[in-house]
Amino acid sequence: MKPINIDLDYTRSTLLELLHTPSPTGMTDAVVQLCCNKLEELDIEYELTRRGAIRATLPGAVHSPDRAIAAHLDTLGAMVKNLKENGRLEVVPVGTWPARSAEGARVSTYADHGRHFRGTLLPLKASGHVFNEGVDEQPANWQNLELRLDQPVHSRADLEALGIHPGDFISVDPQPEFLDNGFWVSRFLDDKAGVAALLAAAKGVVEGGVELPMDCHLLFTISEETGVGASHILHGDIAELIAVDNGTIAPGQNTSEYGVTIAMQDSSGPFDFYLSRRLAGLCETFGINHSRDVFRFYRSDAAAALEAGNDIRTALVCFALDSSHGYERTHQKSVLAVARLLSLYMQTDTLFERDKHAMGPLRDFPEDQADWEDKELDSEGQGAVT
Repeated sequence: MKPINIDLDYTRSTLLELLHTPSPTGMTDAVVQLCCNKLEELDIEYELTRRGAIRATLPGAVHSPDRAIAAHLDTLGAMVKNLKENGRLEVVPVGTWPARSAEGARVSTYADHGRHFRGTLLPLKASGHVFNEGVDEQPANWQNLELRLDQPVHSRADLEALGIHPGDFISVDPQPEFLDNGFWVSRFLDDKAGVAALLAAAKGVVEGGVELPMDCHLLFTISEETGVGASHILHGDIAELIAVDNGTIAPGQNTSEYGVTIAMQDSSGPFDFYLSRRLAGLCETFGINHSRDVFRFYRSDAAAALEAGNDIRTALVCFALDSSHGYERTHQKSVLAVARLLSLYMQTDTLFERDKHAMGPLRDFPEDQADWEDKELDSEGQGAVT
């Protein structure tokens, strides 16, 4: 096992390309095309599901069992709910998107036949010159938001003439700003920073000529924000799944702002004891800044995979994110740390011999979690996982 060089310029440029490609859940074909192009540039083979989720493969010495790492290409967005008599649009969120974070967002609305129109999401009481303190007193919810199109529309009939329909998708401008001090600020770093980290890790492994002990699938899902995620892209040979997503920075959380955060539990329950500790052990062994955290109001591709009936070990690796599902901020050190950890994880062997089979005898089943030590990390001469 050896540390892999992660290309910062590649990670940064790839993330910017992803951010500038709109991909609200349900309208992800363009970003799927972009991701496939990135895989082809690295000579990584891949296949698509009917709807466009991607399963790429980094081949290893053993083809069964496999492992997988998942990141999601879809983002939050909105949809036209109703055409209003005042020429504005009633909208609903796609995904769990706080209305407060949507106020003032610049957006594009996609009508039929390739037409799209620019606009702004605004509260119903948007002008302090008209409503005075009523602007601040209005509750922040989606019933109190409307979309103002930058078109000469002043009635429902005007909207209909423009070709707008209920159900038209709305994408939100990411407004990325990457600072010289390493902070990256944008909407939808969740989870496009995770996708960039996964592609950067794969690039390092491929260009470094690293031989992997087992097949590693790179999964790029397209409906995580609405709860489906990795439920339909796994196959029976996959024994381990790492989800890559955001670790929230907030009071009461233990997220590492400049490193990796390993989630021990989210709203769906605890992650796999052994897989989570292997990841923590890799960080300790190879000097990757990291922390452990528990998230109460959170779920990821891993939860979707388990709920779909897959009997696999799961873990969640996070890059730092401030103001999740709002105007988000991470740091390049955190994204690169995630990529380094993923590139090391790809080089490890399966946790237990018995994991090569879905069902098996008691032999090689761990006796006591409290006394477990990761023999593979012991062989690196850096100490065991604790």
